[in-house]
Amino acid sequence: MNENKQINEKLNKLTPKEIVGELDKYIVGQKKAKRAVAVALRNRIRRLKLEPELREDIAPKNILMIGPTGVGKTEIARRLAKLTGSPFLKVEATKYTEVGYVGRDVESMVRDLMAAGFQMVKQEMQESVTQEAERRAEEALLDLLLPNNNKKQKEKKQRPGPVVRPMGTFSISPENSNGSIIGTTLQVGIPVFNKKEEIEDQNDERMTEDSETEGNGPNDDKFKATREKLRDMLHEGKLDDRPVELYVDQNPQLPTIEMMGASMEDLESSLSGIAGFFGGGKKKKVVSVARAKEILKAEEAEKLVDRDRVSDEARQRVEETGIIFIDEIDKIAVKGDRGGGHDVSREGVQRDILPIVEGATVNTKWGPVNTDHILFIAAGAFNISKPSDLIPELQGRFPLRVELDSLGKEDFLRILTEPKNALIKQYTELLATENVKLNFTNEAIEHLAALAAEVNSKLENIGARRLHTIMETLLEELSFEASDIAPANIDITVDYVNEKLAEIVKDQDLGRYIL
Repeated sequence: MNENKQINEKLNKLTPKEIVGELDKYIVGQKKAKRAVAVALRNRIRRLKLEPELREDIAPKNILMIGPTGVGKTEIARRLAKLTGSPFLKVEATKYTEVGYVGRDVESMVRDLMAAGFQMVKQEMQESVTQEAERRAEEALLDLLLPNNNKKQKEKKQRPGPVVRPMGTFSISPENSNGSIIGTTLQVGIPVFNKKEEIEDQNDERMTEDSETEGNGPNDDKFKATREKLRDMLHEGKLDDRPVELYVDQNPQLPTIEMMGASMEDLESSLSGIAGFFGGGKKKKVVSVARAKEILKAEEAEKLVDRDRVSDEARQRVEETGIIFIDEIDKIAVKGDRGGGHDVSREGVQRDILPIVEGATVNTKWGPVNTDHILFIAAGAFNISKPSDLIPELQGRFPLRVELDSLGKEDFLRILTEPKNALIKQYTELLATENVKLNFTNEAIEHLAALAAEVNSKLENIGARRLHTIMETLLEELSFEASDIAPANIDITVDYVNEKLAEIVKDQDLGRYIL
């Protein structure tokens, strides 16, 4: 509950102006798109403050971004998710296929979003128990380094993982599979343990516990003093390179699954809990003390976190604040004068996406997820097709349309210098690690921006990505020789830029391949 309050307080402070201001730190221009996503996000915050009855009827206003590649469509959505701490997923519309075709079904995007949300919440909860996990890991590590000699050291036998006992095969015909699995053949087995070994292990544990209660002799003080000395050495890092033997969890193997046909994700989701239910064995591993500390800390953090609580919190966060960014949606649009072939599948994908965007319940291994209030942001260049080529029902589910502007020289100049981690700063810091200092003159930076705009106008317009190709070509030789010429102080001037790039820019055939 405290984590929910912190997240709600964080969201509550984000006014539309502050959201746009934060996006301005990383993305140049595109004011309309920034305002649109800022308002959409603020409306979600406003909705959470309403009474439950009214809250359920307010659907998110999904956004369709239209603009050429490299102008910031994906970056706006990605930065927005980071800003709010919302579960975020970016998918390509072209990787999905209509039910009945070989490929991924559209429901997998919701499962992937839920997986991202689960990992996000799990990491947050593990961070909240870091101190306790470190304490437990330290005690476990000291037990490995200095076993208690007063205890009866009867090493517990390590049982192997469960044995999969074959149960035979069966088939699912298309008639009883609801169309989701076609011609499926399964080989199913049940993981089983050796009961005799389990009883022996329990008896060993009882004997060890009885022996622990026996001896509190004079050796105990000496043992404690030695243990504290080892603890001090552990804190000082003097034992980090020492090898230590420990047992780590080993995941059991799932039953063999053989499938013929389309998507198998529903079946995988159903069977994914088998391994955790039956548990796995342990395997012996020899690692350094430093590595053992990390392994034990991760294991203890895993034990301290309630997975059911993580699932419930993640599911609520995904349903209320989740964002799915569907890129390349123009590639599944069908022009009115075309039909048949690939277009049939493209239109089928649109029909499959429609119920997910409208609101549906998707089964995941963490429980059912409702998509009614997930925010969908779709984007595409639409240089061949138009938004009106999408099926009308899908168009209606993206009521906010934002056109992003193409980038020119002034925009490129700002991209090179203004953002928090601007390109010039990135390359300067990278080479500074090799003790090579780059000094870009203002004239050189302006010339680079002009060259990027010129190449985009002559060749394909790939937006800000052109700056990456130009910067890589400009500094290719320096990057290769940096370790040999260090320490060095290099001035990047207009003459230096022309020397490296002018001929390539003039020769369009050569520039087509290099830039």
